[in-house]
Amino acid sequence: MSTKVKKIFMYTSLGLTTLAFIAAGSAKLAGVEQMHLSFALMGLPAWFGYFIGASELAGAVAIWIKKLSIIAASGLLVIMAGATFFHVVYDSVANAIPAVILCAFLINIIINRVNDINA
Repeated sequence: MSTKVKKIFMYTSLGLTTLAFIAAGSAKLAGVEQMHLSFALMGLPAWFGYFIGASELAGAVAIWIKKLSIIAASGLLVIMAGATFFHVVYDSVANAIPAVILCAFLINIIINRVNDINA
């Protein structure tokens, strides 16, 4: 794959990932009930949904900062692994598809940032 195509895919991954996490994090922080039902269903405390929302917003910003990008993307990847687990165990597998796609974007971001460091 050419360098130009890799760069386009990297920035597309960054942009789409940022939009998704800003939307989800903002909704959790705003207390949208539907965003907090999954945490209640798993028996997690209400504050945990707000913590995840704040983490998603912080991660959405930090993935654009080269020095923080790998750590931020890794943290968001853990959150998306949890979301995938929730959908597979408590919901339908089909509802896990967005989380899996975001996992792929985050892995792409991590790989590209590691390659930037090693170059």
